[in-house]
Amino acid sequence: MFETVIFDWDGTLADTRKVVVASFQKALDEINCRVSDDFIEQRIGIGSTKTFKEILLFSKRDFDEKLVQLLSKHKIQNQIEMSRSISLLPGSRQLLESLYGVAQLGLASSNDREVINHMLKITDTKRFFKAVVTAEDVSNPKPDPEIFLKCAKNLKTTPEKCVVVEDSTFGIIAAKRAKMKCIAVPTGVHSRKILKKANPDLILDSLRNRSAFLAFVFN
Repeated sequence: MFETVIFDWDGTLADTRKVVVASFQKALDEINCRVSDDFIEQRIGIGSTKTFKEILLFSKRDFDEKLVQLLSKHKIQNQIEMSRSISLLPGSRQLLESLYGVAQLGLASSNDREVINHMLKITDTKRFFKAVVTAEDVSNPKPDPEIFLKCAKNLKTTPEKCVVVEDSTFGIIAAKRAKMKCIAVPTGVHSRKILKKANPDLILDSLRNRSAFLAFVFN
């Protein structure tokens, strides 16, 4: 039995793919830079700063930290402005309700804190999470395990007592490196086949499969 469940946000609990991509593209439009939507989608989960750096390198654009931070700031503003179209993925709220009060819940997202705080507010899910760790709280993005280890520390628990829920290979690898168990769902960008290569402990089609999820956590 595990005492702590740590969730990712984008693609795991919330359907944010289109908004995330659009927010990046709108920021890039300001400097007349364009990449495919797929290029951005494949990097969802590593954080805005690293994504912009990879885009600018790929586009062979000169840049410095000041430009990257400016683009990240605009991306945050764009995503908040577009947030009306965000919704929780099927089964997410019901699962959170089932876990709340039985296990302690954490949120570990590579998104920016301002965005996450806004998303938690508009989806009325902030109350579920005892600890929330975002990109600003860590030095190294996923697949580095720092974000999960920090979330566990904030929850005053140890890695072996934690289960991570993720939709990306970056997150699965980070969870495994943190010595935590991991449940994967192909509700983000990465397919079941791709997720399986990262060797999660359990793959579910979605969080609607609540019985299998709870059995894994509590048995």
